Amino acid sequence: LANGLDPQIAIDAPRFCILDGSQDGTVFLEEGYHPTTISKLQQMGHKMKPNVTGHEREVFGRAQIIARDRMTGVLCAGSDGRADGCALGY
Repeated sequence: LANGLDPQIAIDAPRFCILDGSQDGTVFLEEGYHPTTISKLQQMGHKMKPNVTGHEREVFGRAQIIARDRMTGVLCAGSDGRADGCALGY
């Protein structure tokens, strides 16, 4: 996982989404991004919808992760608390 995060920390991190996927699309940011980050992105010309909360967060999708340590074979999992679901492994 990126930056050595464990699965649960990675899933819990604030998310972003360019809903229409285009270069000029609006960038939706889940609550939790630092105001300076938002300001810098706006200064670069990005259209922003910051601090997306509640049911609007559906644009970010859902996540469950199971990671396997290549050396030990130990499984480590995380599940998205934003929605129903669970991570299962054996």
